[in-house]
Amino acid sequence: MTSIKPNALNHLALSTGDIKSQIEFFSDVLGMELMALYWMHGAEQTVHGFLKLNDKCAVAFVQTPQNKSIERVIGVTHPGTALNSSAPGTMQHLALNVDSELDLLNMRDRIRSRGINVVGPMDHGFCKSIYFAGPEDLALEVSTYTGELTPDRWVDPEVMEFTGVTPEDLSRYVRPAAYAGEGGAVPQPAYDPTKPHPHFPADMYQNILSMPDALFTEVTREAEPPVKAAV
Repeated sequence: MTSIKPNALNHLALSTGDIKSQIEFFSDVLGMELMALYWMHGAEQTVHGFLKLNDKCAVAFVQTPQNKSIERVIGVTHPGTALNSSAPGTMQHLALNVDSELDLLNMRDRIRSRGINVVGPMDHGFCKSIYFAGPEDLALEVSTYTGELTPDRWVDPEVMEFTGVTPEDLSRYVRPAAYAGEGGAVPQPAYDPTKPHPHFPADMYQNILSMPDALFTEVTREAEPPVKAAV
């Protein structure tokens, strides 16, 4: 049986108070092409931008009207570096991939040629990485794989004990239960406040959950690009 699972990063969405500065940095300093910049569906005065990693993988930014007035506090909203703390659920750091050690050195050259300080490579055993900062205190990394990550070599029994992972847990984590899906036939479960939920207004969220899936797709449809194709 083929088990259904995610197979790549589609996009990582990051909040910004100045999407132009982020696009400038990721385009000029890192060489990533802008793919899209448009009003975010269903969110007033909110802008969504996508920068290309490959044809099906992007780094995205979301600029809401309130973002620029929210204070950035290192150790709370942002870690500042990959070694520091930040609130659970916030982005700790963003690591982008290149395919070889030579590519990593050339990426370091590109970043430094734009006046940005960058350190490394650091050898982690399975990858080598360089480290630098982006606008709005983003903690950034570029890495290349130099070895293989396998549980027999890279799952530390001491860390298992520290985090409460039992051998039985590890067996499940290394070989997750296979599940092929039912072609979309599984109904929406009943609302359970002990489960994770997005932070919509309560009435709106309950209304959304009560909708048949096909109706939700239809009423939220905004499938046309914002710029009409030339005739």
